[in-house]
Amino acid sequence: MPYRRTESVIRRLAARERAIVDAAARLATEGGMAAVQIAAVAARAAIAAGTVYRYFPSKNDLVATLITEVGNRELAAMRTAADAAPGPLSALAAGIATFAARALAERRLAWAVIGEPVDAEVDRLRLDFRQSLADELERRIEIAVARELLPEQDGRIAAPAIVGALMEGLLGPLAPAHEDNGASAREAVQAVTLLALRALGMGDARARGLVAQVALT
Repeated sequence: MPYRRTESVIRRLAARERAIVDAAARLATEGGMAAVQIAAVAARAAIAAGTVYRYFPSKNDLVATLITEVGNRELAAMRTAADAAPGPLSALAAGIATFAARALAERRLAWAVIGEPVDAEVDRLRLDFRQSLADELERRIEIAVARELLPEQDGRIAAPAIVGALMEGLLGPLAPAHEDNGASAREAVQAVTLLALRALGMGDARARGLVAQVALT
């Protein structure tokens, strides 16, 4: 009779995998993706390195999982904020500002996931994340254009351009590190949100009250 894992075993295995990924995320937050080494992850998770390898046969497998998890989490937060907004324009503003604020709140982790050099086989997942963000923005842009709230434009071109501005402007290696009391980070979120909305043809975004103070957590 084949062996069947009990529910308690399944839960224990899932908890251990969760601990490994969480340890990798903490290391990436502290030192970037270069800090995510199997031995360091094992030490942070308080398990043997061999145990990590049973879940993730290589560092690339672990990094790929980390990128996917963080990407899915940030995309979900962006969608939730946009869905809660009262209209298409405020949905765009809320989605962009939320992404920017969350990225600045965990700037090193965000850069590790978005732009820090990684192996080519892992970089594909990063491109998938960028495309998912662009797809979400494209959908919001098309809704606003259809309702004549934005000028006629091709969302397939505009959305990736906005994603690029967000990532390079806030998180690129030459971008200022907004690590003071939070005031400059909030200003940066407002600035990049205004830039994005103006690029889409909404010149009076501030006057409409679409760009509000964003609390960084």
